[in-house]
Amino acid sequence: MVLSRTGAAPERAAAPGPMLVPQSLLSACMLPWLLRDAEKCTRVARDAAMKTFDASPGARHLLVAVVAMISYGASTLVFGLGDPVRGARAFQACMACHSTKAGEHLTGPSLANIWQHKAGAVPGFHRSSDAMKHVELVWTEQTLDKWLSSPERLIPGTSMTFPGLGETKDRQDIIAYLEALSAGKPPTVEKRSSGMMSMAPGKVDLKAAPPQGQVTAISHCGDTYTVRTADGKATKVWEFNLRFKSDSSDLGPSPGKPVIVGAGMQGDRASVVFAGPGEISRFITERCPDAM
Repeated sequence: MVLSRTGAAPERAAAPGPMLVPQSLLSACMLPWLLRDAEKCTRVARDAAMKTFDASPGARHLLVAVVAMISYGASTLVFGLGDPVRGARAFQACMACHSTKAGEHLTGPSLANIWQHKAGAVPGFHRSSDAMKHVELVWTEQTLDKWLSSPERLIPGTSMTFPGLGETKDRQDIIAYLEALSAGKPPTVEKRSSGMMSMAPGKVDLKAAPPQGQVTAISHCGDTYTVRTADGKATKVWEFNLRFKSDSSDLGPSPGKPVIVGAGMQGDRASVVFAGPGEISRFITERCPDAM
């Protein structure tokens, strides 16, 4: 033993104690089967390394790197764990804007065959934003998860107004459903129902409208439209509650034979659908037969 100048043996450096992992770190990172948030894991790990552990800067940096690798593994493991049956149920909330039938486009494009295809390139859909059309992105599990989490964050300038899904499980279920849909194996689930009138998913063949939906004449007087139909009835509608639309698809009405479609929870609103926009002004007459 070498003595110091004072004659006393030098004190040995205290051996570092065991590194105890905080519960917050465990709950954020070590349970990938519960679909934890990888970003939260990395953040908690960094805070734990800087505040909780009594270690050298090198050790802290090493800990952050190791836990970041764990969190990356956790985020990778969640993919493929979605349930397509649950996803089919959750997707019903999307069907007001998206059809699952190939070639049938609503407010948004058909989602029948988007898997492994480029974003903004659905055939026959002409309403994609410039941001969507120009982005170099293919729809995969990873990109769909980011999109469903926050469309605007993934593709700034998108016309998609959906704010996003916060729950990882919900996103993975919908992704699993979209994958099954593209593979031609979508699960069949019972449609949600309610006591209120709502827009049915998808479109109907307006050429097959019953007589009460076949419009024969429309006149306008003051603030009121009078709509006459093939069953011999005349319905008066406040002008603010009547919309005129066109549908040039194969399911749209025949030229010169518009169809009236009811809407609104109170049954007080309606839309008259024409084969093309040029028919609208020609079909409506300004007439007030009861005017004094």
